[in-house]
Amino acid sequence: MVLSFTPFAALTQPQLESWVAQAKVYAHAGRLPDYIPLLAQADAELIAVGIRTTEGQGYVAGAIDQPFALMSVVKPLLLLFLLETLGWDAVFARVGIDPSEQPFHSLAQLNADRGFPRNPMLNSGAIALAAMLPGEKGAERCETLRLWLNQAAGSRFVLDTAMLASVRSLRNEVNRAIADVLLRAGYINHVESALDTYNHLCCLAGTVTDLAQVGLLLAQPNVQVQPIHQRATNALMLTCGLYEASGRFAVRIGLPTKSGVSGALLSIVPGQGAIACYSPTLDDTGNSVAGLFLLEQLTQTLNLSVFG
Repeated sequence: MVLSFTPFAALTQPQLESWVAQAKVYAHAGRLPDYIPLLAQADAELIAVGIRTTEGQGYVAGAIDQPFALMSVVKPLLLLFLLETLGWDAVFARVGIDPSEQPFHSLAQLNADRGFPRNPMLNSGAIALAAMLPGEKGAERCETLRLWLNQAAGSRFVLDTAMLASVRSLRNEVNRAIADVLLRAGYINHVESALDTYNHLCCLAGTVTDLAQVGLLLAQPNVQVQPIHQRATNALMLTCGLYEASGRFAVRIGLPTKSGVSGALLSIVPGQGAIACYSPTLDDTGNSVAGLFLLEQLTQTLNLSVFG
């Protein structure tokens, strides 16, 4: 008999809790985003980490019951769903697969690419993909994705209506300008519908347990997910998921990772499990400062990098 071994078996609860305590120092080095009122009001002290392994184990520490909006962490999940339902050719006719050295909401990048979104992890790419969801309105389209995720992964995501109202309370001129370029280039058919769908998707919410649970869709075989779609999504998370900092953190962390301006982070350890972190203060790139600290501790101590 061959005994399987997961690197997470070496992790102890006191070790995980110690890292969460240390991460609070890093959290104070970041800032809360100010362009969504509810995010600006978040408690900077909140830190949580959740891990789910392919063998069924779970590890959690910190404010594990604190729900948060996924924001841009929904992007790889949207990509995965569309690959499964619409297919490779349809999806990658609307969005590219190349990294960008520009910020996640760069209009200059989109214009330089003549309206073709550089990759699915940028706002331009996600808005273009959001418009491909079935249904006429944002709420209907979002519900389709939410139900699929919860059914396929066993997660319990809900729509955070308060966060959605907060997102809508301030007009996002950059995203609107991005949508206008996408419309003129023929990658979306309607600006308002695409933006409304994108806003709904970003306001799907859960805990670190939910996020780690859904991460297993990308970490292990699943009857509802084709391996080629897992590989493509993981590859794009690794090369593009932390925006212009992706290359640097591929070296430091070495895992497919996606961040969101809520302070959420999702990392995939292919064949082993998924790691979810939450801490709302961000660095200048828009990534969770304390979350990245936690990921570095985990990956370096447990040797989790996909590069060995």
